[in-house]
Amino acid sequence: MPLDRLTQVLRDHVDDLENKGTAKGAEAVVTRVLPPEGNRGPRFHLEGQGSKEFIRMNSNSYLGMSLRSEVVEAEEEATRAYGAGPGAVRFISGTYDAHVELEEALATFHGREEGMIFSSAYATVMGTVTPLITKETAVISDELNHNCIINAIRLARPGEKRVYPHLDLEALDRYLEECKGSCPRALVVTDGIFSMRGDHAPMDEIMEIAGKHDPDYPENVVVIMDDSHGVGAFGETGRGTEEFTSSPPVDILIGTLGKAFGVNGGYLVSNTGVIRFLRESAPFYIYSNPITPGEARAALASLNLLDSSRGQELLAHLRALTRRFEEGLEKLGMETIPGAHPVVPLMVRDTARTRALVEHLFQNGILATGLAYPVVPKGDEEIRFQINADHTQSDIDTALEVLGSFQG
Repeated sequence: MPLDRLTQVLRDHVDDLENKGTAKGAEAVVTRVLPPEGNRGPRFHLEGQGSKEFIRMNSNSYLGMSLRSEVVEAEEEATRAYGAGPGAVRFISGTYDAHVELEEALATFHGREEGMIFSSAYATVMGTVTPLITKETAVISDELNHNCIINAIRLARPGEKRVYPHLDLEALDRYLEECKGSCPRALVVTDGIFSMRGDHAPMDEIMEIAGKHDPDYPENVVVIMDDSHGVGAFGETGRGTEEFTSSPPVDILIGTLGKAFGVNGGYLVSNTGVIRFLRESAPFYIYSNPITPGEARAALASLNLLDSSRGQELLAHLRALTRRFEEGLEKLGMETIPGAHPVVPLMVRDTARTRALVEHLFQNGILATGLAYPVVPKGDEEIRFQINADHTQSDIDTALEVLGSFQG
């Protein structure tokens, strides 16, 4: 069949997205990566841009692990030993010792009983949240939670759902009180770091509120935190939002191997009972191939590097660069949302100006992500900068100089 009528409907949908300004558009294609040299960090070539070099300031690779020799070598060595792919899902014959060792190391790193890896952080959230929600579960979620949390809740169709205004803990407290008679189980779900703004959930206070209401729920108030942007980039030793807020351990902590660890995949850590249940009930785990043994070995190398004196040096360097960039924006008279996380939003608060400034940055060799209306509300337009540990002071100063030269 030609699919002519359906194709036209799909084209109209994409055209509508483009007219609204919400379409993602053509993807920038990286054709070459130039390693750090001297006082400059890595540079990137893009398809269609010839030999022009770009500083990438829109990457989640907060520690620059993906380009570190020990991480690359660990993946290459494991790939030669095990092959390029796992060849099966976990419960058939796709579990390798590299997967098991990584899960054990992640659990130890976070001080939990067990760990469990998925093919991505998105799959981890979908595979964790959905099986834990029943028709008699109350779910309370922050309004700025990531799309994966929103979709997991939609898919699960809980008995009660409440969405509280961003970081409004009084509302969280009130909603837990409201739902206690109708549902035996409550799930409080939040991002650790809210990736568009770089702010964080006060997990110490959230855990205190959950603990207060826990006796009212026969099946507990369960706190789930997706700290994908936090682990490896936040906290004194890179243990994320829990560490930064001095929070008790959350019940289920979700992280990613694809951001600060620089590889691929997602994971969660919790107690043995929760992990055993999810291995038997999470379809995104059961029916999907795991990350490759090579990726698992690379992630373990990243984790070991993070949890070492060299890792502490990288984190200290990352914090110093983040401060340097924030202070530079302030000197330029530009507005930001101060914070310790390496996501640094430049609040432009105008759609046309945001797009013009992103284009100015691009033309001057800086890659940054603009968020404009209607993706964000009018007045909240911003450019999200992400500082990485493989940036240098010179890279930061170059970006600030480009920003300062904008005449729009």
